[in-house]
Amino acid sequence: MSKNMSAVKKNQISLRNKYRNKSYKSVIKTLTKKYILSLDDNKSDDHTLKLSAIYKKIDKAVSKGVLHKNNGSRKKSILAKAMKNFISQNV
Repeated sequence: MSKNMSAVKKNQISLRNKYRNKSYKSVIKTLTKKYILSLDDNKSDDHTLKLSAIYKKIDKAVSKGVLHKNNGSRKKSILAKAMKNFISQNV
């Protein structure tokens, strides 16, 4: 461990950001899994509300710098594709 105060502070900030980023990513993964499972179970009718909530979390993570812009777009594209397949199967 360094004795330089700036290095110590930088390490503290790095750990703080690491835990914050981990929580953002964890929430997005959890919501995505629940959404995909709810599409498979076909129990709930509020799929668009769940989708918009996940989109909001992804957009916030992208704006905070937790996810890259293209990574966020890719996640949203996967969710939209799942919703499209769900709608086409139930028509």
